[in-house]
Formats: sequence, structure tokens, C-alpha cells
Amino acid sequence: MLIIQKSEGRAGVKPPLNKRFNRIWQYRHLYLMLIAPLAYYLIFCYWPMYGLQIGFKKYGINTGILGSPWVGFKYFEEYLGEAYFWKVVRNTFLLNIYSLIFSFPMPIILALLLNEVRSSFYKKLVQSISYLPHFMSTVVVCGFVINFLANSGPVNAVLDKLLGHKVQFLMEARYFRTIYIVSGIWQNIGWNSIIYFAAISGVDGQLYEAAIMDGAGRFRQVWHITIPAIMPTVTIMLILAIGGLLNVGYEKIILLYNGSTYETADVISSYVYRKGILGADYSYSTAVGVFQSVIGMIFIWSANKFSSLVGENSLW
Repeated sequence: MLIIQKSEGRAGVKPPLNKRFNRIWQYRHLYLMLIAPLAYYLIFCYWPMYGLQIGFKKYGINTGILGSPWVGFKYFEEYLGEAYFWKVVRNTFLLNIYSLIFSFPMPIILALLLNEVRSSFYKKLVQSISYLPHFMSTVVVCGFVINFLANSGPVNAVLDKLLGHKVQFLMEARYFRTIYIVSGIWQNIGWNSIIYFAAISGVDGQLYEAAIMDGAGRFRQVWHITIPAIMPTVTIMLILAIGGLLNVGYEKIILLYNGSTYETADVISSYVYRKGILGADYSYSTAVGVFQSVIGMIFIWSANKFSSLVGENSLW
């Protein structure tokens, strides 16, 4: 009598329910650790999507979301037809494009430079100092910026000695973008470099040994080994950054801008804050937020598609 035994590990064959349950129970501590992040995303990311329908309704606090009448794309048409629309979109684009040009490469450069430092003490010291600003709240960072650039601050004290006059940095619109970008680099360069340090640490050391035997110097090693090795990580981070071209955090903007700098400082998120929170126009501000999210999704999809066509790296 011929007995054929089925292999339990074959592809496409699901393990019995009790075996799957035993496997989950075996790794129950890992599954328990997932509860907190899953709850965070469900409560703060997915559940608020229920309120997006406010952008398509004439929302009233008394009537609530379900009781408010549908108005379709009325508020979207109002927003797109408003003259101020192009100003806030332009400011948002410019701030993000300047961030891509100046802020995005800085953590990469820092990681590459520190990777060439042979003193572990000096490397750890620089890393610790560069990480510190990230752990400060946005309010504290903006407080530093305001105090340093104030009329009686140290920057104007130096300018007064050298040039004989002071500059009203926070009151002139032409300086706002520079202040925003430079302060952002100072705050995030160390923290954003961590992922590139991790990518560099995964490079096979034998590649460097082979390059040294071939006579390659330090610059050649970085150019032909380190940079190509971390390029997949750089590509993924760049795609995510492009997806946020219409997304600028309103906290820092609101803390730094004023009426005299609206020309260059007012962005979509600060505009939504004024219309929604201060003006209580919830339907209009929700429509603006939905528009911003849809355009961001289109950007990240386009960047990912372009990356997959040109190279081999993409998010999906």
C-alpha cells in the first residue's frame, strides 16, 4: 500500500488553524508590541478620515456631520477661484523646493563626512551635538530664532558693529524663507542623518579593502562605493519628500510669521488654520485640506513611478 505524505512547508499550502494560533501565541510578545502603534494610526490617522466629508457639506456644529446638507464641490470651487489661492500655493511650493535643494542633502553630507572620521570620540560628540536641536520643541526653536534675530539680539549686535546698522529680519518678507530653511537645517540635520548612518554601516568592508588595493583614495571610495550603496535609501527619502511638496507644518510658520511677512510666509497649512480654527469655517478649511492631501498623493505616486522607470528603486 503506497502512502503519499504531503509536505507541510509547500508553497501555497496554509498551515492548520491550530498551528497558526500556536505560532501567534509563540510570538505573542511581538504582537502585543504592535498594539500601541496600530492604535495610534487607527485613532489619529484613519478615524479622522470620517470627518473629511465635512468638506462636501455645509457643516454646522448644531446639526453635526450626519445632519449637515451636502453641497458637493462648492467649497473646492470657492478655494480654487480665490485670488489668494495662488499666493499660498506658491509660498508652499517655494518653501518645500528650497528645502529639497538645501535641507535634503545636508544630512547625507553630514553622514558621509562623519563616516570618514576615524576618531570615534569626535564622531560621537558631533552626532550628539547635532541631535540635540531635534529634541527641542518647535516653540523653543522659534524662541531661539526670534531672540537671536531680534533688534537687540546677537546677530544685529554684530551687524551694527560691522556695518553700522541693524536689519529687521523678522519684519521683512524677503528674509523669511532663508530664516525658515536655515533654522530647519539646524534643527533636523543630525536626526535626519541617522538613517544614512545606518545605510552606510551596512556597506561591506571588503569593498573598501579591494578599492584600497586598487589604489583608490578616500574620495574615490566615497564616490564609487559609499554613495552608490546608500542611493536606494536616498531615493526612498526623496520620494517621500516630494510627496510632501504641499505640506508645510503650520506650527513653525505661525510662530515666526506676522502681518508684514504674509507675502512670503503664508502657506496652505497656516491658511487652513486661520480659516478653520480662527474663522470657524470648518467646511471650507476641510476642503482645502482634502485638496492638499490629494495633490500630495499625486506627487508621491508620480515620483515613485518616475523612480521605478529610471532606476530600480521605488516605494512599491
